[in-house]
Amino acid sequence: MELFERNDIRNIAIIAHVDHGKTTLVDAMLKQSHVFRENEKMDERVMDSNDLEKERGITILSKNTSVSYNGVKINIIDTPGHADFGGEVERVLKMVDSVLLVVDAYEGAMPQTKFVLKKALELHLKPIVVINKIDKPNARPEEVIDEIFDLFVELGADDEQLDFPIVYASAKAGHAKKELGDPDVDMEPLFDTIIKNVKAPTGYIDKPLQLLVTTIDYNEYVGRIGIGKLERGSIQKNQQVTVIGRDGTKRNVKVANLYVYNGLKREEVDKAQLGEIVAVSGISDINIGETIADTSCPEPVEFVDIDEPTLSMYFMVNNSPFAGKEGDYVTSRQLRDRFFKELETNVSLRVEETDSPDRFKISGRGELHLSILIETMRREGYEFQVSKPSVIYHEENGVKLEPIEMLTIDVPEEFMGVVMEKLGPRKAEMINMTSAVNGYTRLEFKIPARGLIGFRNEFMTDTKGNGIMNHVFESYEPYKGDIPERTRGSLVVFETGEAVTYGLFNAQERGRLFIEPGTPVYAGMIAGECSRADDIDVNVCKKKHLTNTRSSGSDDALKLVPIPEMSLEQCIEFIASDEYVEVTPKSIRMRKSLLDSTERKRASRNK
Repeated sequence: MELFERNDIRNIAIIAHVDHGKTTLVDAMLKQSHVFRENEKMDERVMDSNDLEKERGITILSKNTSVSYNGVKINIIDTPGHADFGGEVERVLKMVDSVLLVVDAYEGAMPQTKFVLKKALELHLKPIVVINKIDKPNARPEEVIDEIFDLFVELGADDEQLDFPIVYASAKAGHAKKELGDPDVDMEPLFDTIIKNVKAPTGYIDKPLQLLVTTIDYNEYVGRIGIGKLERGSIQKNQQVTVIGRDGTKRNVKVANLYVYNGLKREEVDKAQLGEIVAVSGISDINIGETIADTSCPEPVEFVDIDEPTLSMYFMVNNSPFAGKEGDYVTSRQLRDRFFKELETNVSLRVEETDSPDRFKISGRGELHLSILIETMRREGYEFQVSKPSVIYHEENGVKLEPIEMLTIDVPEEFMGVVMEKLGPRKAEMINMTSAVNGYTRLEFKIPARGLIGFRNEFMTDTKGNGIMNHVFESYEPYKGDIPERTRGSLVVFETGEAVTYGLFNAQERGRLFIEPGTPVYAGMIAGECSRADDIDVNVCKKKHLTNTRSSGSDDALKLVPIPEMSLEQCIEFIASDEYVEVTPKSIRMRKSLLDSTERKRASRNK
């Protein structure tokens, strides 16, 4: 049997650091390959389909699409740029024969660029480098090319990988070119480079079927849909197949429907052959990493191991005085079902049940990974509370190991001192310092993952919003010693009621407030950050008493300091180990784990 080459297909993934324009690049490719009708209204960043992706401008889940160019079908997979979603990237790279590495012509190679590129090089893929945003006023494409070449060398690229093709592009303006001096026309130079440099899928078309499931989708009508690349042979609608689990177990099932990608739509087909990326429905319990194989010769395809989680949090049934008022799903059974449903598609997540039925331990790849899950559940109508994240330690030969992150910070020079001063107690070790562009300095540190918890908030305040920080998991190293917790206490609400201006005005002398007049509060809820190290109880519901000389309306003259808008991530970063974040579809509140002040005093004495 001889190897067969499918010249009419190219499979490619787009990888990049977050915000370097990969989703916009896919948009331009889709528009110019006439996937949309001339009069069809089209969203910007059409590939970012869920609300959270649109709001944050980031890709969370990998997406499949395809474009046709000169009779060749190019299957494109848009991948996330955040290291927290690295599990998505690793799986997807198994489906493709090359990657487009998109790099911002001004920012250059960033930590996540390094992370995703390393994965691609290890799989012996040969990247095509796209220098995007060349029309930015301060673009420096030539320098960026040198940086990328150095990065390839550092990551151990072989000679063939080092000889990478380069395309210069402005995805937003919709043009690409092979040389900087070429005229700005359209995306054709990029399409040509892909057809010429990406290997066509090769394999045995007449051997028994092998299809590795690398992504799972879900549809109300047909249930679970397994997506993957045909590694060998062909597959037909209504075919009897064997599914081989990751543990080697086998079960016989029938393929109900078969789809291929055409533009953004799935198109139903009767048959598909080697090299095609297909979606299969009808297998209700299909999972990522399983192989769909021929019943007469069931052989599994090797699956990539997914990076282990580094952070865990406890998710609990909400037991605050306001429990059940704002959410639709509040019971432990509803939470449990939701977590196990999430496991089906979120491969980097771990769910453990604890000795209490109301408490679950959820582990993920980082704060963003977990906060996206919290935000998604909140929007679906769930109500629950979460604890402060803690890192997951490993033990090897009796030595305690902890996850270490590579932290890259770009700051204006005047803020360098304060940033370095804050990172010292957090056990950060500086490994490099280079001058970035426009008066910014780039600092690189190795820092324990627990040293980063709560750091972003401080960092943004210290740099007056001018700093940029990115971090990516590096390795496990021996425990670095204790890191001090938050240095300031909380302002804790003294009684249940509604916050009023008079009570808040008196409380703000004690620290920084997070709530405004009219906010419903309960005893044990956190109203702000104390200016001292201890917690202080404050009475924010206290009204001014009437006297015969002053009216109660003179409250209007009291001036409150404007309160900061606390996002979900900021709340999670702020809380101490004896505090929770209460999450409902309408509110995010912070509270003490023990609401009763007498119990809190007793617990601190016993400590």
